[in-house]
Amino acid sequence: MKQLLAIALLSAVCSAPAFAGGDPAAGKEKSAVCAGCHGVDGNSSIGANPRLAGQYESYLYHALKEYKEGRRQSLLMAGMVANLSDEDLKDLAAYFANQEGEVLLVLPDD
Repeated sequence: MKQLLAIALLSAVCSAPAFAGGDPAAGKEKSAVCAGCHGVDGNSSIGANPRLAGQYESYLYHALKEYKEGRRQSLLMAGMVANLSDEDLKDLAAYFANQEGEVLLVLPDD
């Protein structure tokens, strides 16, 4: 019985998304500069710019952190995150993770 309980607990923990611990409300205030490329709510209308809305908070946080540390290469993004604190990164990740992601449907030309 203990073994089944341990397996159930482990399954629940492993299937739950990880959170970066940011504040979505604070992230919304900090996201104004992001809107030009990624859209006000993270649903970019520009095909070359990633849609951030609805992504996992932990993914967004780690991506931002990797841009800041130079492990992800983008001169534009490196410049955007250069002066952000770790808390800023967490807040932005929380905000965009809590937005409803839109699905872009591309239909072939006839």
